[in-house]
Amino acid sequence: MSLSEAAPTATPPDPSSSDAATSARRGDAATPFSLAYVLLWFPLSSETFIFREIVQLMALGLPIHVYTMYGKALKGCSQEMRDFPGPVRRMGATAFFRIWAAFFRALRREPGKVWRLLREGCFRRMRNLESLGENLWCFMAGFLLAEQCRTDGISLIHSSWANGPATAAWVASRLTGIPFAFTGRAGDIYPQDGLLREKARDALFIRTNNQANVGWLQSFCPPRQRDKVRLVYNSLTLPLPAVDSMASRSGASARKAQRLEQGPVRLLALGRFDVTKGFDVLLTACGILRDRGLNFSLTLAGGGGKVMGLGHLGAQLVKMRKDLGLEKQVDMPGLISHNELPRILDEHDIFVAPCVVHASGRRDGIPNTVIEALAYGLPVISTTVNALPEVVRHQDTGLAIPPGDSEALAEAVFRLVGHPEEARRMGRNGALLARDMFDPHTNNLRLAELFISWYAHWKKACAA
Repeated sequence: MSLSEAAPTATPPDPSSSDAATSARRGDAATPFSLAYVLLWFPLSSETFIFREIVQLMALGLPIHVYTMYGKALKGCSQEMRDFPGPVRRMGATAFFRIWAAFFRALRREPGKVWRLLREGCFRRMRNLESLGENLWCFMAGFLLAEQCRTDGISLIHSSWANGPATAAWVASRLTGIPFAFTGRAGDIYPQDGLLREKARDALFIRTNNQANVGWLQSFCPPRQRDKVRLVYNSLTLPLPAVDSMASRSGASARKAQRLEQGPVRLLALGRFDVTKGFDVLLTACGILRDRGLNFSLTLAGGGGKVMGLGHLGAQLVKMRKDLGLEKQVDMPGLISHNELPRILDEHDIFVAPCVVHASGRRDGIPNTVIEALAYGLPVISTTVNALPEVVRHQDTGLAIPPGDSEALAEAVFRLVGHPEEARRMGRNGALLARDMFDPHTNNLRLAELFISWYAHWKKACAA
């Protein structure tokens, strides 16, 4: 049976059923089960949430092999990430000749299948040169990935992103007959790459981490397969305060409210220096705050931002800070270790995530930094972009403003500063929402059950 034939047209067993739940907890599906996680880099400091996801799934009993298309990027990684025991198979430049050798072995063995793959997947228009290069590399790497998955006895290939890694997973799946699935998040599906429709068609299932993506991803699936897009939110990755009681949360939010009254108001923004983050809008808003006499400081922490055709955004933001005369108000400390985030969050009063939709269509989903800020009781000012309203609920957990509007952003800051009790209430509500919606135990168990139930459904369909 082909992958497209085996892709479910009917709903698989309910993953919340007792049988599926028991299997996920024990890691003992009806047949031996081994899961591949395919990524570009591992570990990667900006993907701590994926690292935690893998570790926690392994703790539930799922055997996981990690495969990276590039290699490892240890800058900013915690010691725990550096010490990950594996198994991990990395490619990168050192695998160049092994990749081509795997390609020619496949060509000799199944020339028709390889030529169909080349026609279908190798000459698609991608959204930019960076995406094209990544996709071509991952397409070819898929031939080596196929051999490695066979050798390692992989049951299900899962890509944590819908772009390049999913292309490699798709190629490996087509060559081996091993089913594959992928997770679609944000910048990997907006705008879509040239192969998203094919990957969505052939995937066993598609996981997404926010409700806003569900309809978008369903639009790439054949009509009878649209129910295979499933929502499982990310999980909190930071340790919550040791004393987790309503009283302690109220005390923390009270201290933050007091700081709002006394000043200076401490604003915080975290994330990659990416075109979707809207940090230029934030700096413009800071100029308005200063001109209107607010006693404040902003910590703008992050790094990266080298985007093909767009220059180095980090350097642009530094220049913008200087041009606006904000060097005294705005601190740009660079990358902050994930282990330092609890202290950083506790030291600030308001979290700002002024996300925008770039002209290319790129956008965020729910940034993990927003989840973490909510969990630590900070009221959040964000925009109405994509999935952000799912967590930044206007006047409940924070304030939602139109994207790209510096004036509205400044007014939102003034509103929270002028109403500290309201800010305190939003912080408390946000903490409760984050701890419920992004609970690691619940969400990782759901994810484990998703893998196991859909694989079991596929096995049953193949045997029929």
